[in-house]
Amino acid sequence: MSDNLSAELVSSSACFGGRQEVYSHQSRECQCRMKFSIYLPPKVVTTDGSNTGGQKVPVIYYLPGLHNSEQEFIIKTGFQRYAAEQGVIVVGTDTSPRGVDIDGQHTDPDFGSSAGFYVDATEPKWRQHYRMHSYITKELPEVIEHNFPVIVGLKSIFGHSMGGHGALVCALKNPGLYKSVSALAPLANPTKDGWSKKWLSGYLGDNTGNVWEEWDASVLVTKYRGPALNLLVDWGTVDPYMPALRCQNFVDACLSANIPIDYHLHDGYDHSSFHVSTYIGEHIRHHSTILYELLAEEK
Repeated sequence: MSDNLSAELVSSSACFGGRQEVYSHQSRECQCRMKFSIYLPPKVVTTDGSNTGGQKVPVIYYLPGLHNSEQEFIIKTGFQRYAAEQGVIVVGTDTSPRGVDIDGQHTDPDFGSSAGFYVDATEPKWRQHYRMHSYITKELPEVIEHNFPVIVGLKSIFGHSMGGHGALVCALKNPGLYKSVSALAPLANPTKDGWSKKWLSGYLGDNTGNVWEEWDASVLVTKYRGPALNLLVDWGTVDPYMPALRCQNFVDACLSANIPIDYHLHDGYDHSSFHVSTYIGEHIRHHSTILYELLAEEK
């Protein structure tokens, strides 16, 4: 394991009394430069704008959807207001490795660049760089904990669409790693969706030994044996992608497995950033409440 956990500042702006920043670093998992965004709330930012003099706080990780980078989350959702109010650090990730030279990486908008689907690829063409699951669950937290004032062990995860799929799978495959998990309109049952077979087979090969099911939240939740997940899921009634997302399948799987889930179907909302920005405050409050309750119990 490399001990290089440094990160280089790309941009920094004042935002709701805190700082919205973007960093880049050399990733050992993806073997390329990767970027992430991080919002530092007022309680950890000193008067000179640095992040070295404040107290440590819990951290929430956000995984964006298809065709996005770390930028769309910080520009379109308005989450910073809620993160400032709740006193939590929020980290936003990229959606795939960047700057690598793989034949065909940029030819299909639903596969390759901006479409890593948060899996660890096993197909020879992709497995060297497309290790987004290990990047999200192992490497990135090390970088964040090394460079920023977060409380180690107090973290949650959420995401939208492809990122919702990633958040659910990250939590289900790593019991106890996150104290809560939520998703907005997640891709929730990809093995039952014909469109998803493109990335399932592309990154993971044939479904020999049911390998695809290891990246399907609706399958994983039926086998989950770990601490409470504190699940929250939202989706809209006019989401045009709902036949592919299959959110209800995930809810049904949770209920059949006796896994508690708080889920909401919002009348008139679609799959856009407008849906995300409307309900993202509830998701941040959901995670913050749980994280700070756990922090109080530890004291």
